[in-house]
Amino acid sequence: MNEYVALKVLHILSSTLLFGTGLGTAFFMWFTHRTGEVAAIATAARLTVRADFLFTTPAVIVQPVTGYLLMRLMHFDLHSAWLQAATALYIFTGLCWLPVVWLQWRAAYLADIARRERSALPSAYYRYMRIWFALGWPAFLSVIAIFWLMVAKPVLWS
Repeated sequence: MNEYVALKVLHILSSTLLFGTGLGTAFFMWFTHRTGEVAAIATAARLTVRADFLFTTPAVIVQPVTGYLLMRLMHFDLHSAWLQAATALYIFTGLCWLPVVWLQWRAAYLADIARRERSALPSAYYRYMRIWFALGWPAFLSVIAIFWLMVAKPVLWS
């Protein structure tokens, strides 16, 4: 396997992990949250935090490294508008993701306390989840836009 193919496969696999893990954990986190079942919420939140650590974080690191190496290998202009737009969206997504990681960790912690004490979830948990939900949408849509930019490589402006 040549260098280009290896890098492209790694780039695609890491983007798949990034997108798939994000979508999957968001699905389970949100729909479990809506059940109101504290034990289920605590479990889903704990596993979401773990999945972000095991899958999302490495993919977040691999994406720009393989992307940069591919751009150099293919002699793409690193200053092209589509690539700058994709980079800006990736940074924006990261700026949404970082607080989401903290919010998930706090939500998991609060849900675990409520589970152990057999009590209701505190209001802070619901506040964290509202912010988590609000940050998830722009990040999700940005990743979709990045995928489109990577595939189409459009001439955005001159």
